Amino acid sequence: MIDVATLTGACVIALGHHITGLMANHNPLAHELIAASEQSGDRAWRLPLGDEYQEQLESNFADMANIGGRPGGAITAGCFLSRFTRKYNWAHLDIAGTAWRSGKAKGATGRPVALLAQFLLNRAGFNGEE
Repeated sequence: MIDVATLTGACVIALGHHITGLMANHNPLAHELIAASEQSGDRAWRLPLGDEYQEQLESNFADMANIGGRPGGAITAGCFLSRFTRKYNWAHLDIAGTAWRSGKAKGATGRPVALLAQFLLNRAGFNGEE
C-alpha cells in the first residue's frame, strides 16, 4: 500500500522543494520506490521510522498524540500513519515540498506521478526494450 499526501510542512524544512519524503515499514517496498525515483528523476529520500520517534507520540491524556512536536516533525507524522498500517506493506510519500511550485512558474508539479508510473512499470516487468 502506498499513500501520497502533503502531510507536513516539516518535510519541506527537511528536504526542500526538490526531493519527496519517503517513509515505509517494509524495506523491499522502500527500495523499489527509491529505485523508481532514481530511474524517473522524480527523486525521493527515505526517512526513518524508529522507535525513538514513535515515543514522541506518547500521551498522558489519550491513546496517542497525533503530533510529536517540532523535532523530527515529518518523521513523527509518518510514525503516526504507520500505527494504522502495521498489517500491510506500506509506504508514504510526503509531497508537501514537491507538489507545488511557487513564483513565476506557480502551479502543480505533477509529482510524484513519474515516480509512481516508473514503480508500476518496474512491477509489471516492463524494461522499455519492447
